[in-house]
Amino acid sequence: MHFHDDSLFPENQQPLVIQAAPYGPEFLPGDSDDIPVTFAEQVQKAVDCYNAGATLLHVHCREENGQGSKRLSVFNEMLDRLRTAVPKMILQVGGSISFAPEGEGGDAKWLNDDTRHMLAELKPKPDQVTIAINTNQMNVCELMSADDVAGTSLAQPAYADAYREMWIPSGPAFVEEHLKRLQQNGIQAHFMLGDIGQLESVERLIRRGIYKGPLIMNWVAIGGGMDGPNPYNMMEFIRRTPDGAVLTIEAIMRTVLPLTTMAIAMGLHVRCGIEDNLWGRKGERITTVAQVEQLVRISRELYRDVATGEQAKRIFKIDEFYDSTEETLAKIGWAPNREAGVRGAPLRVAA
Repeated sequence: MHFHDDSLFPENQQPLVIQAAPYGPEFLPGDSDDIPVTFAEQVQKAVDCYNAGATLLHVHCREENGQGSKRLSVFNEMLDRLRTAVPKMILQVGGSISFAPEGEGGDAKWLNDDTRHMLAELKPKPDQVTIAINTNQMNVCELMSADDVAGTSLAQPAYADAYREMWIPSGPAFVEEHLKRLQQNGIQAHFMLGDIGQLESVERLIRRGIYKGPLIMNWVAIGGGMDGPNPYNMMEFIRRTPDGAVLTIEAIMRTVLPLTTMAIAMGLHVRCGIEDNLWGRKGERITTVAQVEQLVRISRELYRDVATGEQAKRIFKIDEFYDSTEETLAKIGWAPNREAGVRGAPLRVAA
């Protein structure tokens, strides 16, 4: 991204899009008073986040017993309810799920990666599904202290070990097929990227014609296989982000607030919620809604507008897809592919 002399003036920045992640799938209901369980509670949490100023909702679902749901039917019902309750919010389904078979014969129908590709079959369709790039470690415990997990299930050694050893299976075959199915069904891929290498892999996917659409992404600074919450890491990722992309900053626990504050000042977008962070001041719990309200206050103190639902959908280019690799590269702001026989660095215009 390029920053001109006036780029830090709020009147020259896009309105702020706040992503809310209020469902906290890694936690159990007893871990926090802020975890919604029933459909009614989960939908009300979305309404509360929207009323507080969030315009993008990161969706996970729970069963009635409080466990995270892996049933396609539950996600379909949740999306249907959300479309009615918060019609102006961008609905983004977390792409880490593998759906469990439902009904007689389900095991024979859904095999291997098909259980993950079912995200492209959700009805009503979400606006976005998140996708990780490249198989790698996702140790969400690496940056968590004993204070961070105090009073939660992550303080239990066996539970913590399971999350410490977590990894993302996201190899080339899965990614290519998943992007194909999402695009066929008019669902935007929201790239969750933890370092420059993953961004470079996305660029190659685009240059090879596998993905044709806007570059919408989170920089995911959670350590344990991804970048840590170091401002130098963040600035290098921003520097490497093309001008036509949309970038949101995501961090973990009490690193969320300082990094999102920097992002607001720089004209980027932000994510918050109990999926990422449980804490305000050290030792003081904070709800997702309170986190949204806090970021709204910070943005207003910096004189930066907070996006409406309609503005958020325009900024995130919802329902926008492209016809060719050349158009995709131009819209995103990357140099065109080199034509056969051309020497030297690719140029945007003919010399």
